[in-house]
Amino acid sequence: MQQDNRIELATLGEFKLIEHLTQEIKLQQKSTVLGSGDDAAIIQSSRDEQILLTTDLLAEGVHFNLTYVPLKHLGYKAVMVNLSDIYAMNATPTQIVVALAISKKFSLQDVEELFSGMLLACRQHNVDLVGGDTTSSLTGLTISISCIGIASPEQIVKRSGAQNTDLICVSGNLGAAYMGLQLLEREQAVFLQQTAEAKTKGNKSVSPTAQPDFAGYEYLLQRQLSPEARRDIITALSQANLLPTSMIDISDGLSSELLHICTQSHVGCRIYEQRLPIDYQTALAAEQFNISVTTAALNGGEDYELLFTIPLTQHDAVSQIPDVKVIGHITQPELGYTLVCRDQSEIPIKAQGWTHLQ
Repeated sequence: MQQDNRIELATLGEFKLIEHLTQEIKLQQKSTVLGSGDDAAIIQSSRDEQILLTTDLLAEGVHFNLTYVPLKHLGYKAVMVNLSDIYAMNATPTQIVVALAISKKFSLQDVEELFSGMLLACRQHNVDLVGGDTTSSLTGLTISISCIGIASPEQIVKRSGAQNTDLICVSGNLGAAYMGLQLLEREQAVFLQQTAEAKTKGNKSVSPTAQPDFAGYEYLLQRQLSPEARRDIITALSQANLLPTSMIDISDGLSSELLHICTQSHVGCRIYEQRLPIDYQTALAAEQFNISVTTAALNGGEDYELLFTIPLTQHDAVSQIPDVKVIGHITQPELGYTLVCRDQSEIPIKAQGWTHLQ
C-alpha cells in the first residue's frame, strides 16, 4: 500500500503533534478544568482547591547520555523537570509517581543510585514519591515521572493570560545549561578520540591524559546536570502579593517558551538583547566555543527558569525581587515578536530552541 500522504513526525515537532492528536478530544468530565496545552492539566478537587497534573519522559540517548551523566544527578534532574512544570502554574507540587524501563546493563546498585537522586529532590521540595511501575527495556533506560500539585483556582497562572503592555520577566540567568552541555560533549569527544588512538596503538587501557577539563566552569556543569526548580521565585512573588498574568518554565529555550505565551495569549512581544541575564561563565564558554552568547540564551534550553508576565503597574514591585529581571514587554499581536539588538537593530524572534522528534 502506497503512503503518498505520509507525514514525518520531524516535520511537525512536539507541539504540533500534540495539537494534531488532541484536536478532536472532547472533555467529558466536569472536573476537568483544563486539558492539554499548558505546563499541567487542571482538575477540580473541591470548591477551594484544584489539582494539577503533569508528566515528562526522559529517554537515554535522546535526553541524557550516561557516558557523562551520573545516575544520581539524572534522578535528581528527572524530578526537578516535573516540579518546574507545577511551579510554572504557580502551584505547589505534592506527589510524584515514577515509571522506569530498564535494560540488563543496569545493576541494583545503579537503580539505587538513580532513586537516591529522585528522593533527594523530593525531600528538598516536600514532595512524596507515592508509586510507579518498572519494566524491561531493549534500548537502555527510560524514565517517566508524573507530578501532582495543588493550588487555589484564583492563584493558578496559565500561558494564555498575557496582556498588552505587560512586562516580560525572567528568573535567574540563561544559556548556562546549554553551555554546560557543550563542555560535556567536547570532553566526551576528546575521551573517545584518545581511546581510539590508544586501541590503534595496541594499548589495552585508555591514555592517562584523557582527563576532562572543566576548571572554571563548575557552575555550567551544575546547571546542566542538576538544575533547580524555582520554588523560591514562586514564594517571593507570593510574599510580594504579585500574581503573574502568564507563566511558563524555560525547558526548550527562551525563544520557544516566549512564543508559546504569545501565541496562546494572542499577543506580540518585544525583548531587549542587552537585558538578557547571562552569567560570566556562560559568556566565557560561548566565546571559547565561538557561539553567540545571545543565541545560547535564546535557544539553549534546559535552564528551568521561570518566564512570566506582570502588569506594567507592578514594575517597581517586581524589580525588587532578587534574581528576577525585566527583559521586555508584551505588545499588540500585529507588531509580531521582536528582539531589539544592542545596536538598536530589530530582528524577528523565531522558536529555535530544543525541537523534539528531530
